[in-house]
Amino acid sequence: MTLRPWLAGLVLFGLAGCQWTPDSLSPSGGASRSASQAASPACVSEMPDFDDEACLLHDWVAFGLASQRGDHAWREGMLGLFEGAAAEQRLARAVLLAWGGEAQWDRASVLLKADLHAAPPALQPLLRYWLNEVEGRRALAGRLAESRRALATLKTDNKALAEKLDALTDIERNINLRQQTE
Repeated sequence: MTLRPWLAGLVLFGLAGCQWTPDSLSPSGGASRSASQAASPACVSEMPDFDDEACLLHDWVAFGLASQRGDHAWREGMLGLFEGAAAEQRLARAVLLAWGGEAQWDRASVLLKADLHAAPPALQPLLRYWLNEVEGRRALAGRLAESRRALATLKTDNKALAEKLDALTDIERNINLRQQTE
């Protein structure tokens, strides 16, 4: 598929591009601008949207990175800025929720699935990647919960078997004592 090289490049850009993230989006809220921001000041948006096609990917990648690095309080504060019903606001909420706690991953998934089609075509592969990332974490969390339940069941079964073995050992000891006394 021809999207794979593009997605790989986008991921590499995202992983290596911390210096391109707007400081205004950073959780620390720094006011200094990096060299890349000075070169393209039009692409520095604290609130990503679908309006500027030239800055679309840059703004959303920067927002995603800031969401990933932000703490709970920062994400909660940013969620208040995206309370609208527009697709771009719902998708921004989904990005914030995707990097929140495990309890927020379900909401992020629902929002991404519902509004992915409404995003501009250039942004859809990135949003699909984030959706797959959230779905992967949800699946891993589900498997972890199932493993924990299975482990708890095995511990309970092991304890019950140990009690039965102790009871059988006591019975055998009593039988042996009777045979010795006869």
